Amino acid sequence: MQAYKLKGTINASGQLIITEPIEIPAGEVEVIILQPSKVLTEQVPTSDAPKKREYKVQALRDLLENAPPTPPDFDPDQAKWEYLKEKHNL
Repeated sequence: MQAYKLKGTINASGQLIITEPIEIPAGEVEVIILQPSKVLTEQVPTSDAPKKREYKVQALRDLLENAPPTPPDFDPDQAKWEYLKEKHNL
């Protein structure tokens, strides 16, 4: 299956309108639509109040808000190695 990346819009009646010429042979196609989503925003606190964040994936909001902070000496490569040693009984 060949992939093509094109830009288009959805009009008020829900129809997909592709604004570029397409040079592919006639026939059935499968369409995947990627809609731009709201970008994560972070407000810089002006006082001692905690940071206010807006999350793209609301399902992870509670997990991310309640997670303990990462220690300053955390080494992701060392953590990966420890995980792999445990997983493969090394």
